[in-house]
Amino acid sequence: MTIRQSWLCIGLVVLALPLGKAGASEETDRAVFGGGCFWCVEEAFDQVPGVVSTTSGFSGGHVENPSYREVVDGGTGHAEVVLVEYDPSAVDYVTLLHVFWRNIDPFAVDRQFCDVGEAYRSVIFPASDEERELAEASRDELAERFGREIATEIAPFEVFYPAEEYHQDYYRKNPVRYNFYKAACGRERRLEEVWGDEAGGLASQG
Repeated sequence: MTIRQSWLCIGLVVLALPLGKAGASEETDRAVFGGGCFWCVEEAFDQVPGVVSTTSGFSGGHVENPSYREVVDGGTGHAEVVLVEYDPSAVDYVTLLHVFWRNIDPFAVDRQFCDVGEAYRSVIFPASDEERELAEASRDELAERFGREIATEIAPFEVFYPAEEYHQDYYRKNPVRYNFYKAACGRERRLEEVWGDEAGGLASQG
């Protein structure tokens, strides 16, 4: 059991959502990123100007309507992800990629920080050829910058399943428990080791 799992209770909400403009309002787009614990990824993207909402969930697997327990126990193929709904007139996909990278350890394989397993792998799910090209270009740029292989997966988006309701906005609804988990997991410490002053991504946007 991970540090985070020790704080959880039981609940279930299942819904498959499409991506891109068809799944959002006429004024917004959607993007899906997996960076380990989806509570932390939600918090990171909620701070980005132009982001309208974030939803924790699962993507990239072969089991329909998985529960949180099924995903973290392994075998479903899913990763914990966050669906980011954003206003493209205020923030673009390149900026979301910039923030994403600076909130993960891009060298970790099938884990992020203290959370271990395929569910915690880092992954980008582009919904179009343009997004895929942008994601691959950003990954290649980082590989050149650091001089080592980037472990983050880039895979075509298929379907997004929202996680149980108690996971949504967890960092806001349960700040004491969330901050304990985040500190004990060493997330901020590792981000600073990898990214230095760029950790978090907001201050280092161009």
